[in-house]
Amino acid sequence: MSLRRALAASPTNPAETAAHELLAAHDWASLDDAELLVALGGDGFMLQTLHTMLERHRILPVFGMNLGTIGFLMNEWRPDGLDERLARAKPFKVTPLVMTATTVEGETHVLPAINEVSLLRETRQTAKLEVTVNDRIVLPELVCDGILVATPAGSTAYNLSAHGPILPLGSQMLALTPISPFRPRRWRGAILPEKARISLKVLDPAKRPVSAVADQREVRDVARVDVQIDQRRDLTLLFDPEHALDDRITMEQFVG
Repeated sequence: MSLRRALAASPTNPAETAAHELLAAHDWASLDDAELLVALGGDGFMLQTLHTMLERHRILPVFGMNLGTIGFLMNEWRPDGLDERLARAKPFKVTPLVMTATTVEGETHVLPAINEVSLLRETRQTAKLEVTVNDRIVLPELVCDGILVATPAGSTAYNLSAHGPILPLGSQMLALTPISPFRPRRWRGAILPEKARISLKVLDPAKRPVSAVADQREVRDVARVDVQIDQRRDLTLLFDPEHALDDRITMEQFVG
């Protein structure tokens, strides 16, 4: 017996056209009644969909089909054989980060991040950050354009562009990667256990303001950002066996 499934599509012409085709070919449930979600779009829409589920506290397995640009988190778009693909799909657990950002004015923002949490300078002045891991100061002063904490699922995104390491899915590790570090020059980041608690303090927020971004959501003028894995909520992505996420992440290490 197949699971009740809902359909979500990015507001783009290709995704909406594909959605009309699938709506006519299959029975669909509402999101509130569904046991599985089929998402049509690109990686950005997939992240948006996962964040929406986290906010609604109703988390479903998601089978994405790529109708965007890269589609790293998506399967190939094919309208035929959907029932068979869903029955054969391989599940992958993705554990999000939780970012607690405190602004200069004392406001606190708690946001999830599936790919990464990044701190970025807001002006031409470099950022000066104090880096703490598990209550131990490991870098008293990092002068840089920014820094990010990436999950294995997000290690091939912004983290890789910043020359961070690719983390195999299931490695239970996090990447701590500087963005254009100036001092110390030789520091290129660290790989930390996923249970590590990371604190990033802005040393001169008035002169050198910094913003914090959890995936696509930004908090301006932060004074301190705390990042750790959110063990309470696992997300499940479904993939065709021949296009599994763990294999994609592994093969990214051999792309020129």
